[in-house]
Amino acid sequence: MENSSKPNILLIMADQLTAAAVACYGNPVVKTPNIDRFAEQGTLFENAYCNFPICGPSRASMLTGMLPSRVGAWDNACDFPASVPTMPYYLRELGYRTILSGKMHFCGPDQLHGYEERLVTDIYPADFYWAPDWTQTGHLTTAAGTNMRGVVESGVAQRTLQIDYDEEVHYRSTRMLYDLARSPEDRPFFMTISYTHPHHPFTAQQEFWDLYDRDEIDMPEVPWIPVEERDAHAQRLYYLARMDEFDIGDERVRTARHAYYAMISFIDRKIGELLDTLEQTGLDQNTVVVFVSDHGEMMGERGMWYKMNFYENAVRVPMILRVPGQEGGQRVAAPASLVDLLPTFVDFGRQDAPFDYVEEMDGANLVDIANGIGTDRFICAEYTSEGTIEPCFMLVKGGYKFIWAEQDGAMLYDLNTDPNELVDLSTSPEHTHVMAEMETELHRRWDVKDVYNRCLLSQQRRAKVQKAMMAPGKKPDWNHEPHEPAAERYVRSGIPANLIKSRSRFPKFESLEVDTPRGDGGF
Repeated sequence: MENSSKPNILLIMADQLTAAAVACYGNPVVKTPNIDRFAEQGTLFENAYCNFPICGPSRASMLTGMLPSRVGAWDNACDFPASVPTMPYYLRELGYRTILSGKMHFCGPDQLHGYEERLVTDIYPADFYWAPDWTQTGHLTTAAGTNMRGVVESGVAQRTLQIDYDEEVHYRSTRMLYDLARSPEDRPFFMTISYTHPHHPFTAQQEFWDLYDRDEIDMPEVPWIPVEERDAHAQRLYYLARMDEFDIGDERVRTARHAYYAMISFIDRKIGELLDTLEQTGLDQNTVVVFVSDHGEMMGERGMWYKMNFYENAVRVPMILRVPGQEGGQRVAAPASLVDLLPTFVDFGRQDAPFDYVEEMDGANLVDIANGIGTDRFICAEYTSEGTIEPCFMLVKGGYKFIWAEQDGAMLYDLNTDPNELVDLSTSPEHTHVMAEMETELHRRWDVKDVYNRCLLSQQRRAKVQKAMMAPGKKPDWNHEPHEPAAERYVRSGIPANLIKSRSRFPKFESLEVDTPRGDGGF
């Protein structure tokens, strides 16, 4: 690839990786040497949050730079409109080639949302089958089949669907990086590489399992909390996951955490190989690299698993930014969130030139945040998916976390003095002023009734469409079929000689220049 004045941008994503399970974020057990190495080279955001603690809406908000309710991304079976500009659309406007490899949990007929090419299909359904239904009794049912099998069946597996998927994503991503490095095209790239590890079910190959001694696997800092002592939302999640049907004792907790750590080490190796590829190709000299996760994992803390809530393990994610030429090893305490990525990438791409967004973004430039600019702000998150009966909201500012839903009420935690979120300060007289500020901001940002009505209507619309799609007759195909024409690979007829030559070897062999009439690259 020819040198472009604009930096390339590489976004690497894990799935369901909590910041609490990464060594450079303080975990004393997990082995993540490559992520740790990357953190030493870049800027680590210590308090980064997702904006919705499940996959689809979290990714939709990240890609649009707006909270999910603004674009109608309500749950894991929701298609946000193809007309909403996304991160790849904005970057394409700035001259970037946009590539997606791996999971993005797009639903509906638009499986690209601005990416020019997609190297691997998605891992989950593209239809509306997983949509929740708040009108059903108890509001707990979900077609996604949430249960505890992902925990109770944890252990060693030599092959899983997730391993199959991530191996394909990794192979195609690495090959694409080499293709980009030797491409004669003078156009910067924005590439997203998105793995599905360490998403449950918690199963890992023997090699990664054996990295850990079972006796060293730590147990949850906050042990099991009796169901009747949990907050209303956590109680619903207990029954949603059918935890009352399973015996989750200490041995199963330890086994699941062991497997989760092993899965993280699997993905850590993949990240290390990507970083090595960047160095081997020289792309690291002009490529901004960001590593994040879409949301976290409870890991058995409080007796809870998976995500779908606003406790730290579920919403706090790793976020590390490496910019060529900038000193590494910086740690930023100021809070950030995934909606900050879009304005950050656009600012790298526009290079101080004027740029107009269609509408106001909810995020800010991470470089500014790292430099102490605009840090006195609210970090926001939403939840409108299964396990709730209404929209739920989270605000973080000044070390305080505020959680609110109309029927469930409010919770307030001081994360500085109570990082495990054990003392609810919402009724504390000493924190009346904090509660007032949080409640004012909540109602300034959200029309709660409107959010509820729009979400419920979306559920009902999608239920009707899904029912019709399952009726007899031809069904629409919303799956993405990656297209790799054989005529455009290797030394096939019709490929321009200069393109074959650029692809045939990396680095190029400069000392011998021979014209080959068929452009066979010297083979």
